[in-house]
Amino acid sequence: MQPRRLTLALTVACAFSLPAAAGTVEVLHWWTSGGEAKSAAELKKMIEARGHTWKDFAVAGGGGDNAMTVLKTRVVSGNPPVAAQVKGPAIQEWAAEGVLANLDAVSAAEKWDTLLPPVVANVMKYKGHYVAVPVNVHRVNWMWANPEVFKKVGVEPPKSWDEFDAVATKIEKAGFIAVAHGGQPWQDNTVFESVALGIGGAAYYNKAFVKLEPAAINSPTTIKAFDTLRMVRKHMDKDMPGRDWNLATAMVINGKAAMQFMGDWAKGEFAAAGKVPGKDYLCLAAPGTANAFTFNVDSFIVFAQKNKDMKPASDFASTILSTPFQEVFNQNKGSIPVRLGHDMSKFDDCAKKSAADFVASNKSASLVPSFAHQMAQPSAAQGAIQDVVSSFMNSNMTSKEAVAKLLEAAKKK
Repeated sequence: MQPRRLTLALTVACAFSLPAAAGTVEVLHWWTSGGEAKSAAELKKMIEARGHTWKDFAVAGGGGDNAMTVLKTRVVSGNPPVAAQVKGPAIQEWAAEGVLANLDAVSAAEKWDTLLPPVVANVMKYKGHYVAVPVNVHRVNWMWANPEVFKKVGVEPPKSWDEFDAVATKIEKAGFIAVAHGGQPWQDNTVFESVALGIGGAAYYNKAFVKLEPAAINSPTTIKAFDTLRMVRKHMDKDMPGRDWNLATAMVINGKAAMQFMGDWAKGEFAAAGKVPGKDYLCLAAPGTANAFTFNVDSFIVFAQKNKDMKPASDFASTILSTPFQEVFNQNKGSIPVRLGHDMSKFDDCAKKSAADFVASNKSASLVPSFAHQMAQPSAAQGAIQDVVSSFMNSNMTSKEAVAKLLEAAKKK
């Protein structure tokens, strides 16, 4: 999404917009199935308990792409909702258009700066002011493993990328697929960011894939990351092109494959199959990333309203970060609460581990945004970078050629 390309009509239309009536909270989201739909219903109840009217604006499909198309139309026509599901640098892009509300009053009253890790809080701000509220935290750098496969082969899950090749080769010789994967660009990038983080560490990752510093990109570390990705690629099966991520997860669940690199939404597939963490499946940090955490945060931007009545919007933001909603939403979603220090007693073991690592990585400055999931880079650069990684995965491109293409893609920031 590139809101900067909206025409002058946006500014003019917003100046004469008719906002949602006071007490009406219209929310654009794409929580339309499974646990997300249940969470949306819970949010509606909580908003209505505060005396407001909930107006659902659900747009299904496309991982939010369809929703962004509809949102642009609404904003240009001068009729934005109270809130819309938007994440990552796109938050600042919308804020730069001058159409978002300032949430500093509610954030100060509820001490968001102490509730949220600074790296997450900064994503929610524009020029130092809160314009969005975070919903949850997904950890992306997970490795999901079938312990029975490892037991049959007689090997342990790899803890470093240096160990990975030998372990994967033994798994394949025993008749199993080493890595379950779906050959889609976002899945390719999900694997690569864990490889890059495991090879170079959080400081390198930040320089190369968040700040897009040419010196970090054009380095031996990036060459090694691509070399390692090529090695991992050879341990994926030939039928992976176009496979959906949940089908790859099913391969691990069913014992056909040993491992999958995927965010913690994969946990929902194991739970739906009646599998127990620690017994039927393992949730492990991707090799070399045990002391780091790549995050994908869902969030809502809040639009300015002409009548200046901020109570519906403020109550919405307050509800999103409240302990009750954080609890119910994240249990349904498979993610963890974004609030630091949230009581995790009702969550499963994988979520407890994720929460502990979330807190620890915040303290050690190794909490980093996922570039595979639109959290790290401006929209102009992120697509170009993801294209490079996916092209590398599916061609004979050399690592040096991939680095050169990354440098070109980074210039689009």
